[in-house]
Amino acid sequence: MPRLLIVDDEALVRRGLSMVLGTAADIDVVGACDGPSAVRAVEEQRPDVVLLDVRMPEVDGLTLLRRIRARPRPPAVAMLTTFDTDEYITTALREGAAGYLLKDTEPEQLIHAVRLLACGVTALSAAVTRSVVRQRSRPRGAERVRTLTTREKDVLRLLALGLSNAEIAARLHLASGTVKEHISVLLGKLGVGNRVQAAVLAHECGLAAAAAEP
Repeated sequence: MPRLLIVDDEALVRRGLSMVLGTAADIDVVGACDGPSAVRAVEEQRPDVVLLDVRMPEVDGLTLLRRIRARPRPPAVAMLTTFDTDEYITTALREGAAGYLLKDTEPEQLIHAVRLLACGVTALSAAVTRSVVRQRSRPRGAERVRTLTTREKDVLRLLALGLSNAEIAARLHLASGTVKEHISVLLGKLGVGNRVQAAVLAHECGLAAAAAEP
């Protein structure tokens, strides 16, 4: 059962999210706090997933994202916000956010997103995915992608679509352990720190779009 921490500066929002997500029998909401209390709450509650607001008055979400990600064995952190501007999205994902969700997400979809995040899978709202896709190929990214083998590109395409290791393995008829090894190698070649950053790079270079074509 994934342990979930909610960070938002508005008490009413924290309470509402706790109630919604607490209805899922397989999610344990271990805490809800404001920005200044977030790092301590992560230390004390040891959540598997953190939902983090972007704009908060005393300490902003992107600063907290960096602090949480700098901890040993950090939880998966997803931004949950009303702001879907390209600048916020790009910065958050490049800083290591495991997802970017909007506050108008339907409750069932939000619960599903938390489950995905707990399993190490990227969780992006539809509007955010469109924003990522708009950020087309960049020379540096394309050069790094060209260093991948054909099999590593296949794995990257499916990773960028949000598939888990087991799902990628099934698609490519590989063992899950082999997929895990491919991902470890391609992360190093791409110079990124996690699956989300690799997925962003794949979207920028058009690999995810190619994988989605029939």
